[in-house]
Formats: sequence, structure tokens, C-alpha cells
Amino acid sequence: MLAAEQKIRGIIPASELAALNDNIGIPISYNLAFVPTDNLGPQDAEILISLKPGHRSTEEYMQRIRQELPKDFPGCTLYFQPADIVSQVLNFGLSAPIDVQIESMDLDKGYEVGRQLAAAMRHIPGLVDVRIAQILDYPTLKLDVDRDEAARVGLTQSTVANNLLTTLASSTLVNPSFWLNPKNNVNYLVVVQTPLDRMESTGDLLATPITTAGQPIHQSIDRTPTDSATTSGSVYLGTVSQLGPGRTFGSVNHATIQRVINVQGSAVGRDLGAIGSDIRKAIAGLKNLPPTMRITLRGQIESMTSSFTSLAGGLVLAIVLVYLLMVVLFQSWLDPLIIMVAVPGALVGVLWMLAFSGTTLNVESFMGTIMAVGIAVSNSILLVNFANDIRVEQNVDALRGALEAGKTRLRPVLMTALAMIIGMLPMAFALGEGGEQNAPLGRAVIGGLLMATVVTLFVVPLVYSILRKAPPSAHRLDEQFSKESEGASAGARG
Repeated sequence: MLAAEQKIRGIIPASELAALNDNIGIPISYNLAFVPTDNLGPQDAEILISLKPGHRSTEEYMQRIRQELPKDFPGCTLYFQPADIVSQVLNFGLSAPIDVQIESMDLDKGYEVGRQLAAAMRHIPGLVDVRIAQILDYPTLKLDVDRDEAARVGLTQSTVANNLLTTLASSTLVNPSFWLNPKNNVNYLVVVQTPLDRMESTGDLLATPITTAGQPIHQSIDRTPTDSATTSGSVYLGTVSQLGPGRTFGSVNHATIQRVINVQGSAVGRDLGAIGSDIRKAIAGLKNLPPTMRITLRGQIESMTSSFTSLAGGLVLAIVLVYLLMVVLFQSWLDPLIIMVAVPGALVGVLWMLAFSGTTLNVESFMGTIMAVGIAVSNSILLVNFANDIRVEQNVDALRGALEAGKTRLRPVLMTALAMIIGMLPMAFALGEGGEQNAPLGRAVIGGLLMATVVTLFVVPLVYSILRKAPPSAHRLDEQFSKESEGASAGARG
């Protein structure tokens, strides 16, 4: 870890580096569910890097660390975890934004498929930090208790296990005990555990005295057993058991009870949608999968797909509802259709601006699209409604009404669009703290309004002059209002 820190200090200048903190091994905690760590044992470690204000691009430093550290530490796996709370929430508790979940009744077969998929995913452009989260061959020591021999000295399998749990992991869980300090009224946890410096080898472990039922432990633990097999109501562990090397599962994850294998990764320099499409192709390319195996794409790709589906459905529903509302207000099916001509223009403008600025279609840009469509429809309503009023009042044809409406409503439409565009410029240029996150919204609004304004002032009048040949009739509400106004004026004169 010290060598890795020195390498990182060579990549990040001291003027930009605030602190480096290391977490080696499993954190000391009574409930690891509250500790966000991927460490599974002493072979794992985390380095927390804190940068000073005004530092250069974080992504640039991350890319350099990915490229340079593996050269000096061959055989090690390096990846970055989500550092901010927003990314952690979007990942739904996962340690990576991209997670492929493999469900299989045969965990070894699922791990084999996971290795094949991970190898294919490493060739996908923009996908980095690909790894399998689970460890299925964690080295361990297997203790085989001779139950017949243990029974002769009054021991059971449960007694041996409880003694070892207390010796190696303390008595915190099996027999918690507290001491109340009368001076400050603070409870302190009192535990019994073998000191770490006295448990350094398998010989030390086999020399652990196991208390027989009903006998307290009252002798010290020596590094080597005495010649006698029993001492003060205890026997040494090596007397009733054999110790040998073995392998076990380092971590096992479950989803709806079923054990799963997780292949994880992160996206850099490419949008999640394109990477997700390539991952699905890699999954489809897997051969000879068992019928009971199921592969699911989770993480931010899952939330992005569901968000986009909801937003797209909301956009379509909003357009339909606005159209139906205008049908009621205009008492016409044709006028709202002419007004909605501005919507495709706004959508085209959004796509052009996102492509020009190199911005992806994400949740923020989707929200900006909805805003741009709303303003475009509002400006188009002003123009079509005024054209109808001109035709009713002056009895002119559709072309003349469209020209008069475009001339008269030019300034209000431009003022509305320009005010919104100018207001979105700081956001579009990602100015201020957290500006990069909201920049797609501003860019979508600006691009949509630029194109929608041109469509509203030129295309909508053209479509109106072509489709609206019949002169519009006065709205029933307008007629009723005119009659009431005339009646009130006559009453006032009388």
C-alpha cells in the first residue's frame, strides 16, 4: 500500500492532493451492512484520495492511475468505486454503475459463464474496471473434529465451535458483557479474545485449550502444549481434531434467495446506452447456457432504461393531452394540429445541439426537451390564435392572416425564446459548482428553442396557409362574451 501511495503521489501533484487514507482488510465493525466496502479479507485494500479545490480533471487522474499502477503491481486488480452519494444512490447500493447479474443453480457454472462474459466485456470500448465481485476459492483452514475422541473427554462439536469463536473473534457476540464506569457513566464492552501476537501459526491454533462442559477457562494460553493432553478441565484443540488447508466461498451474493455472480464495470468516455447495447450483444453471444440460468443487466443502465421509458412515455402523454386540451379550447381538430408542427422542430433542435456539443441524451437533457416543447407550443399558440382572430375580424384569406400573425407576433415570440435562451446560457456552459451535471438540460432547451422559434415563425404560418382554407368561426365563448358585453353596453346607455 505504501508503494501504491508513492505511485499515486507521483501522478497527482502535491499542490492538488489533500489526503490519502488506506483501509486494509475488513473494517472493524459490529455490522458490516453499514460499512460501504468491497474488502473481503487482508488481501484487499482501499485508497481514499481527497483532492484540493482548483484541481485538474478528476477523470484525467483516474485514467492515469488505471494505466500506470497495473504496470508496477502485476497480478493485482484495480478499480474505482463510486465516490459521491449521488452515484451511490443511482447504483442502488452496488459498487459499480454497470452490473451484470448471473443467476444459476450451479454457482460454479455461473462463475465460469461470468469469466467468459468478463473477458468479452473487456473488449467493449468505454467499459473499464471489469471484474467479478465474488471470490469462490478463498484459502481457508479446515478443522475436522474427531467426534468419538471429543466425546470421550466430554466435548461436543458445538462446544469446540463456541470455544474457537470466542478465541478468534472474541466473546462480543456469544456472551456480551459491559462494565459501567462510575466516574463518567459510560458503558464499556468487555471481551475475551486471544491476543493476535499469540495466534500466528497453525501450531498456535492447535494449542488452543478447549474447555469441557461445566469447566471454566482459567489457565493461560501457551504457544506449545505441555506433555499432558488435558489441563484443568480443558483439552488442546489438536488432541481432538485435525487441521488442513482448504478453499471456501469468500463472498456469496443472493437475489430473491437465488445465489448470483456479479460482473461489474464502469463507463468512461462513452454513454451508458451504447455500452449497454454492446453488453447485451456480448450476453447474446454466450453459448451453451443452462436453461435455468438467467442473466440480468442492472446498475445505472437499469435505472436509465426505466427513467427513459418513463420520460418518453411522459413526453408522448404530455403532447397528446396538450393536443386534446387545445381541441376543446379551439373547438377544432385542425388548429391544434397546425400548432403541434412546432414540436418536431423542437425535437430536431435538441438532437442537433446535443450532437454538436457532444452531450448524451440523459435524464437532464430529456427534462430540457420537455421544457423546450412546452415553450414551442406556447409560441405557436400565440401565432395561430392571432391568425384566426385576424381572419374573423377582417375577413381575409389564410395566407394574409398568417402573414399578419407572423408580423404582429414576431416580437413576443422572439422575446419569449431569447429570454429563455439567455437564461440557460450559464447552465449550458457548465458554470458554477456542479454545472456539469445540469449542463445537458440547458443545452437541450437552447437547441430546442432555436429550431422551434424558426419553425414557429416560418413553417407554422406556411402550414396554416395551406391547411386552413375555410375561414374560422368565432369561438362560442367569444360569441357569448360579445353578446353579454353588448347587452351590458345597451343597459348602460338605457
